[in-house]
Amino acid sequence: MDFDLPEGAAAVREGVLAVAGKYDQDYWGRCDADKRWPEEVWRELVDGGWHSLAIPAEYGGGGQGLLELAVALEALAEGGAGGAASFMYLLTPAFGGLTIARHGTAEQKRELLPAIASGEVETCFAITEPDAGSNAINISTQARRDGDSFVVDGQKIWISGVERADFLVLVTRTIPAAQARPRTAGFTVLLVDVKEAVAEGTLTYRPIPKLGTNTVASSMLFLDGVRVPADRVLGEPDQGFAVLWDILNPERILAAAGGVGSGGLVLKTACEYAGERAPFGTPIGANQAVAFPLARIKAQLELARLMTYKAAWLWDRGRPCGSEANIAKLTAADAAWQAADRAFQTFGGMAYSLEYPVARMFRDARIAKNIPVAEELVLAHIAQHELGLPKSY
Repeated sequence: MDFDLPEGAAAVREGVLAVAGKYDQDYWGRCDADKRWPEEVWRELVDGGWHSLAIPAEYGGGGQGLLELAVALEALAEGGAGGAASFMYLLTPAFGGLTIARHGTAEQKRELLPAIASGEVETCFAITEPDAGSNAINISTQARRDGDSFVVDGQKIWISGVERADFLVLVTRTIPAAQARPRTAGFTVLLVDVKEAVAEGTLTYRPIPKLGTNTVASSMLFLDGVRVPADRVLGEPDQGFAVLWDILNPERILAAAGGVGSGGLVLKTACEYAGERAPFGTPIGANQAVAFPLARIKAQLELARLMTYKAAWLWDRGRPCGSEANIAKLTAADAAWQAADRAFQTFGGMAYSLEYPVARMFRDARIAKNIPVAEELVLAHIAQHELGLPKSY
C-alpha cells in the first residue's frame, strides 16, 4: 500500500494552495457578507485549469480523476475558502464536467466539455424536491416525451448556483414512482439550457434566505413546461438511476473533501488564537482543557481524509464506493463541525464578534451534517449494507 499522493495530485494541492494563499479571511468575509460569488478566485481556478482537472485532455481538461478534484477542493478550503470551496468544486467541475465526461454522448462532450474547461459554461444540479426531501425515489418532477423533446413540469428546492448556471443537470421522472418497476426505474437525467428556459418563462427561481454558505445562492425552482431536446438526455431515458448514483457518490466524496479542508482551516485558526491568547500570562493553548479537544479533532480529520481519498480512488477505478463515500462524508462533516464548535469555545466571547472569522466558519460548518445527505440516512445505509441489519426506512 502506498499512502503518498500521486505526483499529479500533489502538484494539484500545491497549485491550488498557491491560489488560495492570495486571499485572506477579510476577502472571504466580504464575499459572505455581500452574498457574492468569489469571482476573483474562480477566475484564477479557471485560468490555471484547476477547475477542469477531471475533464479529459482531448476536451481541454486536465485528464485526471475524482481524487485530484477532491485534493483540489480540500486545498482550497484549507487554504482559506472554508465552506465556500465545496460549491466552487461541486457545481461546475463535478456536476457538469465529471458527469458529462462520464455519461455524456459524443456530441454532448464535444459541445460542452471544452466550454466548461475554458470557463465559458457553468452548471448546477437539481434533484431535491419540497415533498420528497432525502427520498430521491419519490421525486415527482415529470418529463413527458413530446416528439423530439421532453416537456418538464415540477418543483425543486435548495438548488445552488442556478443564477450563474448555463446548464442545469436535472433529475426527472419519466415513469411515475407509483408505476415504476423496480422503483429505481423511470428516472431520466436532462441537461436544461437555463438561460433559454428563463427567457421563455418556463423556468423561474426564488433564492432562499439562509444561515450560511452565502457566497452562493440556493433557490426554489419552478418548472412549467420546460422543453428539453431529446438529445439532451444524460445516459438513457428511463435508465437514469445509474447516472444519478454516479453524481451522488462523487458529491458525497467532494463534500467530505470540503469538510476535511474546512476543518483544517478552522483548527488552524483556533490553534493560532490558543497559542497567542494569554489572559493569565500563559497561552491558553498550554491548558490541556483547550489543547486536548483540538488534538482529538486533528486525529478525526486525518481519519476522514484517509477515507475520502480511498472513496475517490475507488470511484476513479469504477469500483463500488457507496459505503466509503458515505463513511467519508459522515466522518468529515462531523470532524468539521467539531472543529468549528471547539474553535468557537476556544475564542470565548470573541467568537461572537464578526471581526473574527469564527462565526462565519461556525455557520458554514453546521449544514454539512445535513447535506448532501443527512447523517441519519448515512448511518442507515451503513447499518443495512455493512452490518446486515434490517432496512429501517
